[in-house]
Amino acid sequence: MTIRLVVSVETKAGLGERQVQAFAELAPLVRAESGCLQYDLHRVVGTEDEFVILEHWESAEALAGHDDAPHMVEADAANKQFRAGPARVLIIEGAAVR
Repeated sequence: MTIRLVVSVETKAGLGERQVQAFAELAPLVRAESGCLQYDLHRVVGTEDEFVILEHWESAEALAGHDDAPHMVEADAANKQFRAGPARVLIIEGAAVR
């Protein structure tokens, strides 16, 4: 079964572009990971400093490998410079609710 995540992040006031830049550098590495089906950043409408990251992984094992990847450990440390707080991670069901 695939795993889908919605990750909500907020940056410190005025630092939204730092999030965009950091994601642009990180995204190619993540998308090249085994099991990554989607890894996209979206800005929340009407804000400069709120974002969601949409992730889709082939399996729980692929997601676990992503979390432990050296570039993710490095990014988590660097994000503290511009993030307002920890990300909120929601694991969602793969099928849309009808």
